Amino acid sequence: MDVEIKTWLYDMLNGIAEIESFFSDQPMQFANYQADLRTKRAVERNIEIIGEAMSRIIKKDSTVQITNSRKLVDARNRIIHGYDSVSDEVIWGIVVRHLPILREEIAALLGE
Repeated sequence: MDVEIKTWLYDMLNGIAEIESFFSDQPMQFANYQADLRTKRAVERNIEIIGEAMSRIIKKDSTVQITNSRKLVDARNRIIHGYDSVSDEVIWGIVVRHLPILREEIAALLGE
């Protein structure tokens, strides 16, 4: 696998791990997320990083198979360009439904 693609995959894994770390001292619940502005912004920033890394991977090698890859890029674009229309519910849905799958797919691609 290309070294740049590996780097971007590790960047994505690091973003997922950082998001998970925000809930290490509290239950991973929507109410906790929604009540903490700093956590919300930090989660959004990591989703931006994940989406940007995915965008770079797609441009470099469109054959890399990651579920919802285009949606990850779209989420990044929405956070950056449509910041006033970012929904807590949508971001939370990404965190609880999509990131666990993404973590597994990236680990498989990296052979971990």
